[in-house]
Amino acid sequence: MTLVNDSTTVPAEPTAARPPTVGEQLAARFPNAILGASTFRGDTTLTVAPTGLTDVARALRDELGFDHLSNLSSTDWSRYRGYAGKERFSTIYHFTSTRTGERIGLKVFAPGGDSPAVPSLAALWAGANWPEREVYDLMGIKFDGHPDLRRILLPNNWPNHPLRKDIPRGGETVPFSMIWEDEEFQSFGKQIVEAKSVQPVPPKQADANKHMILNMGPQHPSTHGVLRVVAELDGETVVAAYPDIGYLHSGFEKQGETIRYKDFLPYTDRMDYVSAMSNNLGYSLAVEKLMGVEIPPRAQVIRVICAELQRLASHLVWLGTHIMDAAGVSHALLMYTFREREQLSDIFELISGARLTISYIRPGGVWKDVPPSFVERVQDVLKAFPARIDEYERMITENPVWLGRARGVGKLTAEQCLSLGVTGPLLRASGVPFDYRKARPYSGYENYDFKVPVMTEGDTYARYLVRLEEMRQSLRIIDQALKNLPDGPVWTADRKMALPPRQELDTSMEALIHHFKLMTEGFVPPMGEVYHSVENPRGELGFYLVSDGTAVPYRLHVRAPSFHNLQATDTMARGSLIADLVLVIGTIDIVLGDVDR
Repeated sequence: MTLVNDSTTVPAEPTAARPPTVGEQLAARFPNAILGASTFRGDTTLTVAPTGLTDVARALRDELGFDHLSNLSSTDWSRYRGYAGKERFSTIYHFTSTRTGERIGLKVFAPGGDSPAVPSLAALWAGANWPEREVYDLMGIKFDGHPDLRRILLPNNWPNHPLRKDIPRGGETVPFSMIWEDEEFQSFGKQIVEAKSVQPVPPKQADANKHMILNMGPQHPSTHGVLRVVAELDGETVVAAYPDIGYLHSGFEKQGETIRYKDFLPYTDRMDYVSAMSNNLGYSLAVEKLMGVEIPPRAQVIRVICAELQRLASHLVWLGTHIMDAAGVSHALLMYTFREREQLSDIFELISGARLTISYIRPGGVWKDVPPSFVERVQDVLKAFPARIDEYERMITENPVWLGRARGVGKLTAEQCLSLGVTGPLLRASGVPFDYRKARPYSGYENYDFKVPVMTEGDTYARYLVRLEEMRQSLRIIDQALKNLPDGPVWTADRKMALPPRQELDTSMEALIHHFKLMTEGFVPPMGEVYHSVENPRGELGFYLVSDGTAVPYRLHVRAPSFHNLQATDTMARGSLIADLVLVIGTIDIVLGDVDR
């Protein structure tokens, strides 16, 4: 009712019925499975009973259109305030609709105390296989119904699950010094130390009696790092390919849970050392979302320029190395692509002082404003690169050797991509026009006019064409950003993260104390959890953060695109020749620091 005066009222205008949210639809459909719901920073998370997880997940996929399992992780709540007496472990799932960009989270508290178990989703999403193995390996949660539940990053004889809160960082024994009595010195000056051979054990799915089992890597130049692929062969035909990872495992997540939010940023550079700026941006956005702060317009535009320059640099490394894998030095495009990449690295060095591990984009903004020559140097890129990309096309696109090696090799259908959790150029080359810059815009990407390149063939050649066009679209975005680069600050004004102005320190004790606490303790987000993802050159890069109200993340998980995309190796390689396995690995565009973390 609307009040007109003391004695007269008129009926209020009828309001349209609000359509039920996804959470409300699921709660109505599965009243016994949905135990609760929470919303934080715009993210909705439903707490689901373990017995109802499979049915709820199936309904999300088949009835509500949440076809992409973005993230699968876990948390040990044993030292989190307010969780005493509840289940110690939970798994967390983030589902995204590739059609609308909408996202929802499911949280499942795993029964079983210190031996927890939840149902596996591998039968619904093949891409749940590796993330569930990772959770089992690092957190010790078992997944009932998993087709091959074993460790994935650590050796089979590892004594514990290192992401549990009762396992200290650096808990393993590491010798820091050696003495002459050590075995390594017994043959000193005579011959090399005798290698102790360990009988390799093939994957249980492999049939070593019927087929040949061949190791490719981890010291193979075409595996692009310490990746081992166990190939099961019938003659020269690949029957199955089993990637074996973990040789570079760095324990970044465990490290991230022992240092302040702001101190973790340099580790993001080292996860994907070919796309450092993209990783800086993804982590910074996740922290800013957790803090609830806004970034000034100038910093946002600079971030977009840097992210797209980094996309160019990353694709250049991929293009040069991939063509060399396929056609050898006779088609050494690598020299040309690195010529252009050096021009981009010069810009990174100009603004940050570093060329590879940059740490320029930081939670709160960017390290400092770009110098006056930045605009001119970026304009040089905009002038030179279109002709350079055309040059690559003249060399490669119709090259008969490249066509023969790439067409029809490593095919993936759209359905296979969505099931496997494949994202980025691999997904778009199979006909799914999903790009986080469009589906869930961040850093102002909604203000830029650009296209999402899409192909339908889903083979190595289609992925080459998609990445080539992405480079052109990145130039288009950079051009728009440069023309609309506003003046202003490059760091947030929110006092939760920003230092007080220098002049206040002489007159305000509160400002002085705030400055001291920010510098010594770091910023402190409220209790809560967020998941935020960006469009990395390789696909979806996501960060899952849980805050316990201190300056150190309680839980930090990285959804690395290389890790998830590498799962598709077996699907892509089956039925092809062993020589094509090199093309399959190259077309995924993995970075092993991103895979192993």
